[in-house]
Amino acid sequence: MTDAAHKGSDDDLVFKALAAPLRRRMLDALKDEPLTTGALCARFPEVDRTTVLQHLRVLEKAELVTGRRVGRERHLALAPLPIKRIHDRWIGEYARAAVDLLDRLNG
Repeated sequence: MTDAAHKGSDDDLVFKALAAPLRRRMLDALKDEPLTTGALCARFPEVDRTTVLQHLRVLEKAELVTGRRVGRERHLALAPLPIKRIHDRWIGEYARAAVDLLDRLNG
């Protein structure tokens, strides 16, 4: 697989992960602070633990969430690099053009 094809498939995983409102809410919770799996499940009492864990697996597959085991607990954290990659690919050029325009207006 070429680098471009690999990045495209990685981006597909990120877009798929971001498509579900519950997964976006999970990322918002992890943006505020790292959480244990149990604490993340407790944030979403409207769904059962199995559903939260299924959504978590999608986020981990897209590399949007990392987990590390500490004793019996699993500590989860937001991994922002895939979102930055999407930003750089789709928005970065527009942002640079806007900054250049503002610089010219101020100059």
